[in-house]
Amino acid sequence: MATIPTPTGRLLRTPGGVDLVLTRTFPLPVEEMWAAVTEPARTALWFGPWEGDGGPGTTVRVRMVFEEGEPWTELRVEACEAPHRLAVSAVDDAGSWNLELRLSGTSVGASGTGGTELHLIQHRDTEAGLGDIGPGWEYYLDMLGASLDGTPRPVFEDYYPAQKAYFEELTPE
Repeated sequence: MATIPTPTGRLLRTPGGVDLVLTRTFPLPVEEMWAAVTEPARTALWFGPWEGDGGPGTTVRVRMVFEEGEPWTELRVEACEAPHRLAVSAVDDAGSWNLELRLSGTSVGASGTGGTELHLIQHRDTEAGLGDIGPGWEYYLDMLGASLDGTPRPVFEDYYPAQKAYFEELTPE
C-alpha cells in the first residue's frame, strides 16, 4: 500500500487575495538549487524542459512532460534575481498562474552544513480551486527532490485526490 505524502501547503492572506505557499528544505547550496530550478536540462527532470531566452520581461516555452499530452505552455518571466528569486506568469486553459520561487540559504542537520529552503508561492485572487491545484504543487516539489537525490519519482495518484480535502479546507493565516 502506498503512503500518502503529507501536504505542506499554507495559505496566507494578501491585499490582492491569497498566496498558496509550499516549502521544502534541500541539503544543497542555494546556487545548486538555483541551477536545478532554472537550467532547462535540470527542469526537464522534474517539471519540464524550457526553451527561449530567459530573463525579466521575456517569454519562454515550457514542455509539461509530466502532464497528460505533454503540452507546451508559455511563461512570462516577471523577475529573475539569481540565485534567490524567480517569478513567472502564464495564462492557459486552466486559468492565470502567477508563481514565485524564493530560495534562501539555511543550515541543514546537526553538522550545520549549508542547504536551501525553497518556497513555491502561487499568488491567487481567490481560494477557489485549491483542492485541484495544491496536490499538483506538492507532487512537483517532490519530483524536484527525487531528481536531486536520485530516488524514484513520486506517483501523482498518491497526491490527487488524496490531498484534495486538505487544500480545500485551508484557511488563510
